[in-house]
Amino acid sequence: MTFLIKGVSLLGGEPTDLLLRDGVVAEAGTGVSAAGAQVIDADGLVALPGLVDLHTHLREPGREDAETVETGSRAAALGGYTAVCAMANTEPVADTAGVVEQVWRLGRRAGLVDVQPVGAVTVGLRGEHLAELGAMATSAAAVRIFSDDGHCVSDPRLMRRALEYVQAFDGTVAQHAEEPRLTENAQMHEGEISARLGLTGWPAVAEEAIIARDVLLAEHVGARLHICHVSTAGSVEILRAAKARGVRVSAEVTPHHLLLTDERTTTYDPVFKVNPPLRTGADVAALRQAVADGVIDAIATDHAPHTVEDKECEWAYARPGMLGLQTALPVALEVFGQQWDLIAERMSRAPARLAGLDGHGRHPATGEPANLTLVDPTARVSVDATAQASRSRNTPFARMTLPGRVVATFLRGEPTVLDGKASR
Repeated sequence: MTFLIKGVSLLGGEPTDLLLRDGVVAEAGTGVSAAGAQVIDADGLVALPGLVDLHTHLREPGREDAETVETGSRAAALGGYTAVCAMANTEPVADTAGVVEQVWRLGRRAGLVDVQPVGAVTVGLRGEHLAELGAMATSAAAVRIFSDDGHCVSDPRLMRRALEYVQAFDGTVAQHAEEPRLTENAQMHEGEISARLGLTGWPAVAEEAIIARDVLLAEHVGARLHICHVSTAGSVEILRAAKARGVRVSAEVTPHHLLLTDERTTTYDPVFKVNPPLRTGADVAALRQAVADGVIDAIATDHAPHTVEDKECEWAYARPGMLGLQTALPVALEVFGQQWDLIAERMSRAPARLAGLDGHGRHPATGEPANLTLVDPTARVSVDATAQASRSRNTPFARMTLPGRVVATFLRGEPTVLDGKASR
Protein backbone atom coordinates (compact mmCIF):
# COMPACT_ATOMS: atom_id res chain seq x y z
CA MET A 1 0.00 0.00 0.00
CA THR A 2 1.12 3.58 -0.65
CA PHE A 3 1.15 6.16 2.15
CA LEU A 4 1.52 9.92 1.84
CA ILE A 5 2.66 11.58 5.06
CA LYS A 6 1.84 15.28 4.83
CA GLY A 7 3.66 18.06 6.64
CA VAL A 8 5.90 16.07 8.97
CA SER A 9 8.98 17.67 10.50
CA LEU A 10 12.13 15.69 9.73
CA LEU A 11 14.15 15.69 12.97
CA GLY A 12 12.54 18.97 14.01
CA GLY A 13 13.13 20.73 10.67
CA GLU A 14 10.74 22.27 8.19
CA PRO A 15 7.47 20.47 7.26
CA THR A 16 8.00 17.87 4.54
CA ASP A 17 5.81 15.43 2.65
CA LEU A 18 6.94 11.81 2.46
CA LEU A 19 5.58 9.33 -0.09
CA LEU A 20 6.11 5.72 0.98
CA ARG A 21 5.85 3.13 -1.78
CA ASP A 22 7.36 -0.32 -2.36
CA GLY A 23 9.27 -0.24 0.92
CA VAL A 24 11.14 3.00 0.31
CA VAL A 25 10.66 6.75 0.53
CA ALA A 26 9.63 7.28 -3.11
CA GLU A 27 9.55 11.06 -2.81
CA ALA A 28 10.31 13.69 -0.17
CA GLY A 29 9.55 17.38 -0.49
CA THR A 30 6.68 19.84 -0.45
CA GLY A 31 3.44 19.62 -2.39
CA VAL A 32 3.85 15.89 -3.00
CA SER A 33 0.74 14.09 -4.25
CA ALA A 34 -0.08 10.55 -5.32
CA ALA A 35 -3.37 9.16 -6.60
CA GLY A 36 -4.79 6.43 -4.39
CA ALA A 37 -2.35 6.94 -1.54
CA GLN A 38 -3.56 6.81 2.05
CA VAL A 39 -2.93 10.28 3.41
CA ILE A 40 -1.66 10.81 6.96
CA ASP A 41 -1.92 14.35 8.31
CA ALA A 42 1.35 14.74 10.22
CA ASP A 43 1.11 18.45 11.05
CA GLY A 44 3.00 18.99 14.31
CA LEU A 45 4.61 15.54 14.27
CA VAL A 46 8.33 14.78 14.08
CA ALA A 47 9.76 12.01 11.88
CA LEU A 48 12.71 10.00 13.13
CA PRO A 49 14.48 7.08 11.49
CA GLY A 50 12.96 3.93 12.98
CA LEU A 51 14.51 3.23 16.37
CA VAL A 52 16.93 0.30 16.77
CA ASP A 53 17.46 -1.47 20.09
CA LEU A 54 20.78 -3.21 20.67
CA HIS A 55 19.61 -5.03 23.80
CA THR A 56 16.21 -6.71 24.04
CA HIS A 57 15.22 -9.83 25.95
CA LEU A 58 12.38 -11.57 24.11
CA ARG A 59 12.50 -14.72 26.30
CA GLU A 60 11.40 -17.07 23.51
CA PRO A 61 12.18 -19.95 23.34
CA GLY A 62 11.66 -21.20 26.88
CA ARG A 63 10.08 -18.38 28.90
CA GLU A 64 7.00 -17.58 26.87
CA ASP A 65 5.16 -16.95 30.15
CA ALA A 66 7.16 -13.70 30.45
CA GLU A 67 7.42 -12.67 26.78
CA THR A 68 7.32 -14.00 23.23
CA VAL A 69 8.97 -12.75 20.09
CA GLU A 70 5.55 -11.54 18.92
CA THR A 71 4.55 -9.68 22.11
CA GLY A 72 8.01 -8.16 22.49
CA SER A 73 7.96 -7.13 18.84
CA ARG A 74 4.59 -5.44 19.34
CA ALA A 75 5.92 -3.54 22.36
CA ALA A 76 8.92 -2.49 20.28
CA ALA A 77 6.79 -1.22 17.40
CA LEU A 78 4.60 0.74 19.81
CA GLY A 79 7.78 2.27 21.20
CA GLY A 80 8.86 3.43 17.74
CA TYR A 81 11.31 0.62 16.98
CA THR A 82 11.77 -1.02 13.60
CA ALA A 83 14.58 -3.40 14.66
CA VAL A 84 15.70 -5.08 17.87
CA CYS A 85 18.63 -7.30 18.82
CA ALA A 86 17.34 -10.32 20.76
CA MET A 87 19.68 -11.43 23.52
CA ALA A 88 20.86 -15.01 23.85
CA ASN A 89 19.74 -15.96 27.38
CA THR A 90 16.76 -18.00 26.27
CA GLU A 91 15.95 -21.62 27.23
CA PRO A 92 17.63 -23.26 25.38
CA VAL A 93 20.38 -20.68 25.10
CA ALA A 94 20.91 -19.17 21.65
CA ASP A 95 24.37 -20.74 21.33
CA THR A 96 23.82 -22.70 18.10
CA ALA A 97 22.81 -21.91 14.55
CA GLY A 98 19.55 -23.77 15.10
CA VAL A 99 18.37 -21.63 17.99
CA VAL A 100 19.34 -18.27 16.49
CA GLU A 101 17.59 -19.24 13.26
CA GLN A 102 14.48 -20.15 15.26
CA VAL A 103 14.42 -16.69 16.88
CA TRP A 104 15.07 -15.02 13.53
CA ARG A 105 12.20 -16.91 11.86
CA LEU A 106 9.83 -16.11 14.73
CA GLY A 107 10.67 -12.45 14.21
CA ARG A 108 10.00 -12.66 10.49
CA ARG A 109 6.69 -14.40 11.15
CA ALA A 110 5.59 -11.68 13.57
CA GLY A 111 6.57 -9.05 10.99
CA LEU A 112 6.41 -6.12 13.40
CA VAL A 113 10.12 -5.32 13.68
CA ASP A 114 13.27 -6.87 12.29
CA VAL A 115 14.49 -9.26 15.00
CA GLN A 116 18.27 -9.74 14.83
CA PRO A 117 19.44 -12.53 17.17
CA VAL A 118 22.48 -12.06 19.39
CA GLY A 119 24.45 -15.28 19.80
CA ALA A 120 25.94 -16.53 23.04
CA VAL A 121 29.71 -16.25 23.47
CA THR A 122 29.98 -19.47 25.47
CA VAL A 123 28.06 -22.73 25.52
CA GLY A 124 25.07 -22.43 27.81
CA LEU A 125 26.35 -19.02 29.03
CA ARG A 126 28.54 -21.01 31.41
CA GLY A 127 31.81 -19.27 30.56
CA GLU A 128 33.71 -22.50 29.93
CA HIS A 129 33.84 -23.13 26.16
CA LEU A 130 33.21 -20.94 23.13
CA ALA A 131 29.85 -21.44 21.45
CA GLU A 132 29.41 -22.05 17.71
CA LEU A 133 30.31 -18.47 16.77
CA GLY A 134 31.20 -19.23 13.16
CA ALA A 135 28.13 -21.38 12.55
CA MET A 136 25.85 -18.66 13.94
CA ALA A 137 27.60 -16.03 11.82
CA THR A 138 27.06 -18.03 8.63
CA SER A 139 23.50 -19.09 9.47
CA ALA A 140 20.38 -17.53 7.94
CA ALA A 141 20.30 -15.23 10.98
CA ALA A 142 23.76 -13.83 10.07
CA VAL A 143 24.68 -13.14 13.70
CA ARG A 144 27.25 -10.39 14.17
CA ILE A 145 26.98 -9.61 17.90
CA PHE A 146 27.76 -12.20 20.57
CA SER A 147 27.05 -11.79 24.27
CA ASP A 148 26.59 -13.85 27.42
CA ASP A 149 24.49 -10.99 28.80
CA GLY A 150 23.28 -11.74 32.29
CA HIS A 151 26.67 -13.38 32.80
CA CYS A 152 30.14 -11.92 32.46
CA VAL A 153 32.74 -13.67 30.34
CA SER A 154 35.03 -13.48 33.33
CA ASP A 155 37.85 -15.74 32.12
CA PRO A 156 40.32 -13.42 30.36
CA ARG A 157 41.74 -16.21 28.18
CA LEU A 158 38.28 -17.13 26.93
CA MET A 159 37.42 -13.49 26.32
CA ARG A 160 40.61 -13.04 24.32
CA ARG A 161 39.80 -16.10 22.21
CA ALA A 162 36.29 -14.80 21.53
CA LEU A 163 37.61 -11.39 20.48
CA GLU A 164 40.12 -13.01 18.15
CA TYR A 165 37.55 -15.41 16.68
CA VAL A 166 34.91 -12.81 15.71
CA GLN A 167 37.42 -10.82 13.66
CA ALA A 168 37.08 -13.41 10.90
CA PHE A 169 33.58 -12.10 10.09
CA ASP A 170 33.83 -8.55 11.53
CA GLY A 171 31.80 -9.53 14.55
CA THR A 172 31.52 -7.91 17.96
CA VAL A 173 31.68 -9.31 21.48
CA ALA A 174 29.27 -7.50 23.80
CA GLN A 175 30.30 -7.82 27.42
CA HIS A 176 28.14 -7.84 30.53
CA ALA A 177 30.79 -6.16 32.67
CA GLU A 178 30.57 -7.67 36.16
CA GLU A 179 33.38 -9.30 38.09
CA PRO A 180 31.34 -12.09 39.75
CA ARG A 181 33.65 -12.45 42.73
CA LEU A 182 32.90 -8.83 43.68
CA THR A 183 29.12 -9.11 43.33
CA GLU A 184 28.30 -12.35 45.10
CA ASN A 185 24.85 -12.01 46.72
CA ALA A 186 24.76 -8.33 45.71
CA GLN A 187 21.32 -6.73 45.86
CA MET A 188 21.85 -3.07 44.90
CA HIS A 189 24.50 -0.39 44.37
CA GLU A 190 27.17 -0.41 47.07
CA GLY A 191 27.08 2.90 48.90
CA GLU A 192 25.42 4.92 51.60
CA ILE A 193 21.91 3.68 50.84
CA SER A 194 22.85 -0.02 50.72
CA ALA A 195 24.53 0.38 54.11
CA ARG A 196 21.46 2.06 55.52
CA LEU A 197 19.09 -0.57 54.14
CA GLY A 198 21.31 -3.49 55.13
CA LEU A 199 21.48 -4.88 51.58
CA THR A 200 24.65 -6.40 50.12
CA GLY A 201 26.24 -3.89 47.75
CA TRP A 202 27.23 -4.21 44.07
CA PRO A 203 30.38 -2.01 43.87
CA ALA A 204 31.07 0.19 40.88
CA VAL A 205 34.56 -1.29 40.61
CA ALA A 206 33.08 -4.68 39.70
CA GLU A 207 31.94 -3.15 36.41
CA GLU A 208 34.92 -0.91 35.89
CA ALA A 209 37.54 -3.64 36.41
CA ILE A 210 36.07 -5.81 33.65
CA ILE A 211 35.75 -2.89 31.24
CA ALA A 212 39.37 -1.89 31.85
CA ARG A 213 40.55 -5.47 31.29
CA ASP A 214 38.50 -5.99 28.14
CA VAL A 215 39.47 -2.66 26.63
CA LEU A 216 43.10 -3.76 26.94
CA LEU A 217 42.31 -7.17 25.43
CA ALA A 218 40.42 -5.60 22.51
CA GLU A 219 43.28 -3.16 21.96
CA HIS A 220 45.80 -6.01 22.01
CA VAL A 221 44.03 -8.13 19.39
CA GLY A 222 42.45 -5.26 17.41
CA ALA A 223 38.92 -6.58 17.81
CA ARG A 224 35.53 -4.94 18.19
CA LEU A 225 34.25 -4.77 21.79
CA HIS A 226 30.88 -3.48 22.97
CA ILE A 227 30.04 -2.76 26.60
CA CYS A 228 26.47 -3.45 27.65
CA HIS A 229 24.46 -1.22 30.03
CA VAL A 230 27.24 1.05 31.32
CA SER A 231 26.21 2.38 34.73
CA THR A 232 29.07 4.21 36.50
CA ALA A 233 31.03 7.42 36.15
CA GLY A 234 34.26 5.43 36.42
CA SER A 235 33.25 3.26 33.46
CA VAL A 236 32.69 6.40 31.40
CA GLU A 237 36.23 7.62 32.08
CA ILE A 238 37.74 4.27 31.10
CA LEU A 239 35.78 4.32 27.85
CA ARG A 240 36.71 7.94 27.18
CA ALA A 241 40.42 7.15 27.50
CA ALA A 242 40.13 4.00 25.38
CA LYS A 243 38.35 5.83 22.57
CA ALA A 244 40.96 8.56 22.66
CA ARG A 245 43.58 5.85 22.00
CA GLY A 246 41.60 4.47 19.07
CA VAL A 247 40.42 1.25 20.69
CA ARG A 248 37.53 -0.31 18.77
CA VAL A 249 35.12 -0.11 21.69
CA SER A 250 31.49 1.02 21.78
CA ALA A 251 29.06 1.27 24.66
CA GLU A 252 25.39 1.56 25.52
CA VAL A 253 23.38 2.92 28.43
CA THR A 254 19.82 2.10 29.43
CA PRO A 255 17.00 4.63 29.81
CA HIS A 256 16.58 3.68 33.47
CA HIS A 257 20.23 4.40 34.25
CA LEU A 258 19.76 7.84 32.69
CA LEU A 259 16.77 8.76 34.84
CA LEU A 260 16.56 6.74 38.06
CA THR A 261 18.96 6.54 41.02
CA ASP A 262 19.52 4.14 43.91
CA GLU A 263 17.23 6.33 46.02
CA ARG A 264 14.38 4.36 44.45
CA THR A 265 15.44 1.22 46.28
CA THR A 266 14.50 2.69 49.67
CA THR A 267 10.94 1.49 49.03
CA TYR A 268 12.13 -2.12 48.72
CA ASP A 269 9.91 -2.35 45.61
CA PRO A 270 11.49 -5.10 43.46
CA VAL A 271 10.46 -3.30 40.27
CA PHE A 272 13.60 -1.20 40.88
CA LYS A 273 15.90 -4.22 41.17
CA VAL A 274 18.08 -4.45 38.07
CA ASN A 275 21.53 -5.62 36.96
CA PRO A 276 23.63 -3.53 36.91
CA PRO A 277 21.88 -1.74 39.74
CA LEU A 278 20.59 1.81 39.78
CA ARG A 279 23.50 4.04 40.74
CA THR A 280 23.98 7.48 42.30
CA GLY A 281 23.01 10.92 41.03
CA ALA A 282 26.66 11.59 40.18
CA ASP A 283 26.74 8.46 38.01
CA VAL A 284 23.53 9.49 36.25
CA ALA A 285 25.00 12.92 35.48
CA ALA A 286 28.18 11.34 34.07
CA LEU A 287 26.16 8.95 31.89
CA ARG A 288 24.06 11.79 30.49
CA GLN A 289 27.19 13.75 29.59
CA ALA A 290 28.72 10.66 27.99
CA VAL A 291 25.66 10.25 25.77
CA ALA A 292 25.82 13.90 24.79
CA ASP A 293 29.51 13.83 23.84
CA GLY A 294 29.53 10.39 22.19
CA VAL A 295 31.58 8.41 24.69
CA ILE A 296 28.44 6.28 24.99
CA ASP A 297 27.28 5.40 21.49
CA ALA A 298 23.76 4.13 22.05
CA ILE A 299 20.74 4.17 24.31
CA ALA A 300 19.60 0.52 24.58
CA THR A 301 16.62 -0.65 26.59
CA ASP A 302 17.81 -3.91 28.19
CA HIS A 303 14.08 -4.72 28.02
CA ALA A 304 13.79 -7.55 30.58
CA PRO A 305 10.26 -8.86 31.10
CA HIS A 306 9.51 -11.01 34.15
CA THR A 307 6.43 -12.80 35.38
CA VAL A 308 4.55 -11.66 38.46
CA GLU A 309 5.92 -14.66 40.38
CA ASP A 310 9.51 -13.72 39.51
CA LYS A 311 9.16 -10.03 40.27
CA GLU A 312 6.46 -9.34 42.85
CA CYS A 313 8.10 -11.04 45.82
CA GLU A 314 10.65 -10.27 48.53
CA TRP A 315 13.50 -8.09 47.23
CA ALA A 316 16.19 -10.75 47.78
CA TYR A 317 14.30 -13.32 45.68
CA ALA A 318 13.11 -11.03 42.88
CA ARG A 319 14.68 -11.36 39.45
CA PRO A 320 16.56 -8.26 38.24
CA GLY A 321 15.25 -6.46 35.19
CA MET A 322 12.85 -3.86 33.84
CA LEU A 323 10.62 -3.33 30.81
CA GLY A 324 11.87 -0.63 28.46
CA LEU A 325 10.68 -0.79 24.86
CA GLN A 326 7.56 1.37 25.12
CA THR A 327 9.09 3.98 27.43
CA ALA A 328 12.62 4.42 26.04
CA LEU A 329 11.85 7.31 23.71
CA PRO A 330 9.77 9.24 26.29
CA VAL A 331 12.57 8.79 28.85
CA ALA A 332 15.14 10.06 26.33
CA LEU A 333 12.93 13.10 25.67
CA GLU A 334 12.58 13.66 29.41
CA VAL A 335 16.36 13.57 29.87
CA PHE A 336 17.59 15.35 26.73
CA GLY A 337 14.59 17.35 25.59
CA GLN A 338 13.83 17.73 21.91
CA GLN A 339 17.40 17.22 20.73
CA TRP A 340 16.14 15.23 17.77
CA ASP A 341 19.46 14.67 16.03
CA LEU A 342 21.07 13.42 19.25
CA ILE A 343 18.14 11.07 19.86
CA ALA A 344 18.22 9.82 16.27
CA GLU A 345 21.96 9.16 16.53
CA ARG A 346 21.88 7.34 19.87
CA MET A 347 18.63 5.42 19.34
CA SER A 348 18.72 4.68 15.61
CA ARG A 349 21.76 5.49 13.51
CA ALA A 350 24.53 4.33 15.87
CA PRO A 351 22.71 1.15 16.99
CA ALA A 352 22.01 0.24 13.36
CA ARG A 353 25.70 0.69 12.48
CA LEU A 354 26.86 -1.33 15.46
CA ALA A 355 24.43 -4.17 14.67
CA GLY A 356 25.19 -4.14 10.94
CA LEU A 357 21.55 -3.42 10.06
CA ASP A 358 22.12 -1.51 6.84
CA GLY A 359 18.43 -0.89 6.09
CA HIS A 360 17.87 0.86 9.41
CA GLY A 361 19.02 4.11 10.95
CA ARG A 362 18.71 5.95 7.63
CA HIS A 363 17.44 9.50 7.30
CA PRO A 364 13.96 9.57 5.70
CA ALA A 365 14.99 10.80 2.24
CA THR A 366 14.16 9.87 -1.33
CA GLY A 367 15.28 6.34 -2.14
CA GLU A 368 15.97 5.34 1.46
CA PRO A 369 14.23 2.39 3.16
CA ALA A 370 10.94 3.55 4.66
CA ASN A 371 11.73 2.59 8.26
CA LEU A 372 10.55 5.55 10.32
CA THR A 373 8.71 6.72 13.40
CA LEU A 374 6.30 9.63 13.79
CA VAL A 375 6.25 11.28 17.21
CA ASP A 376 3.94 13.84 18.79
CA PRO A 377 6.41 15.97 20.79
CA THR A 378 3.70 17.93 22.60
CA ALA A 379 1.97 14.93 24.15
CA ARG A 380 2.56 13.91 27.75
CA VAL A 381 1.52 10.38 28.62
CA SER A 382 1.08 8.70 32.01
CA VAL A 383 2.73 5.29 31.95
CA ASP A 384 0.22 2.51 32.67
CA ALA A 385 1.83 -0.81 33.57
CA THR A 386 -1.34 -2.71 32.67
CA ALA A 387 -1.40 -1.18 29.17
CA GLN A 388 2.02 -2.49 28.11
CA ALA A 389 2.01 -4.77 25.07
CA SER A 390 4.56 -6.99 26.82
CA ARG A 391 3.29 -10.07 28.62
CA SER A 392 4.96 -8.70 31.74
CA ARG A 393 4.24 -5.58 33.79
CA ASN A 394 7.55 -4.75 35.48
CA THR A 395 8.01 -1.16 34.35
CA PRO A 396 9.78 1.17 36.80
CA PHE A 397 8.08 4.15 35.14
CA ALA A 398 4.51 3.22 36.10
CA ARG A 399 2.40 6.28 36.97
CA MET A 400 5.13 8.64 35.76
CA THR A 401 4.11 11.25 33.17
CA LEU A 402 6.63 11.41 30.34
CA PRO A 403 6.84 13.51 27.17
CA GLY A 404 6.27 12.29 23.63
CA ARG A 405 3.89 9.82 22.04
CA VAL A 406 4.65 7.47 19.18
CA VAL A 407 1.85 8.08 16.69
CA ALA A 408 3.02 5.79 13.89
CA THR A 409 5.79 3.35 13.06
CA PHE A 410 6.55 2.14 9.53
CA LEU A 411 8.59 -0.94 8.66
CA ARG A 412 9.64 -0.88 5.00
CA GLY A 413 6.73 1.41 4.24
CA GLU A 414 4.06 -0.68 5.96
CA PRO A 415 2.52 0.60 9.20
CA THR A 416 3.04 -1.48 12.32
CA VAL A 417 1.55 1.31 14.45
CA LEU A 418 -1.07 3.90 13.40
CA ASP A 419 -2.64 6.53 15.67
CA GLY A 420 -0.68 5.09 18.57
CA LYS A 421 -2.18 1.60 18.20
CA ALA A 422 -0.68 -1.59 16.78
CA SER A 423 -2.01 -2.01 13.25
CA ARG A 424 -1.36 -5.76 13.03
